[in-house]
Amino acid sequence: MSHPEILRLEQIEVLYDQVILAVRDVSLHLAQGEIVALLGANGAGKSSTLKAISSLVRAQRGEIARGRIFYQGQDITHAPAHTLVQGGLVQVLEGRHCFAHLSVEENLLLGAFARKPSRAQLRQSLERIYQYFPRLKERRKSLTGYTSGGEQQMVAIGRALIADPRLVLLDEPSMGLAPQIVEEIFDIVARLNQQEGVAFLVAEQNIHLTLEYAHRGYILESGRVVGHGTAQELKQREDIDALYLGQAVHLG
Repeated sequence: MSHPEILRLEQIEVLYDQVILAVRDVSLHLAQGEIVALLGANGAGKSSTLKAISSLVRAQRGEIARGRIFYQGQDITHAPAHTLVQGGLVQVLEGRHCFAHLSVEENLLLGAFARKPSRAQLRQSLERIYQYFPRLKERRKSLTGYTSGGEQQMVAIGRALIADPRLVLLDEPSMGLAPQIVEEIFDIVARLNQQEGVAFLVAEQNIHLTLEYAHRGYILESGRVVGHGTAQELKQREDIDALYLGQAVHLG
């Protein structure tokens, strides 16, 4: 794509407890307005890569031991997580992490905290989220803990979007959800990308579905990038299904 670059990782390594090497020498880039897939089996290093970008890896006693990360041309390798959110880089964590005792709308409003909008701006932002997720508008007064897994995933994505991001890191959005709900969520991601130019880096085990929506993809295995290419190129690889089982693959 000809759009300017929004994200670049240069040979990053992620350590936990100063001894466990979870990500090894990972380099990748993402252009503005792109959807890029980060593919691999469970334990391949996808979540650690996303948390390194968002600076949330520190919350799990992790650190970027080597390499550099650039967002919109600025070095953010050791930037505090809250400043990244203010700059338009947000992450939707694996497992959704909604506040069960708060209503759907209260969960969404928490996402706007970093940018401190006016009341009118906040109402406008909520309506924008409800246009993409009409089901959330219907459930806006319900306690989030009593909503379905799919609705909670929508809440988690909506909470990220209300921060008005330029780049969303989306970690395992299909986990534990029915196929129909997963496709609905990916359709919304595609609309946000096409209509508003939001870029997405999506970590997923559901390889074939993700490649239907992504422009490009990187494949991780044992914390390393072992392949990359356009979505069409990756879909045509005969050995792509080996990723489901965590088997070693060697892609061009």
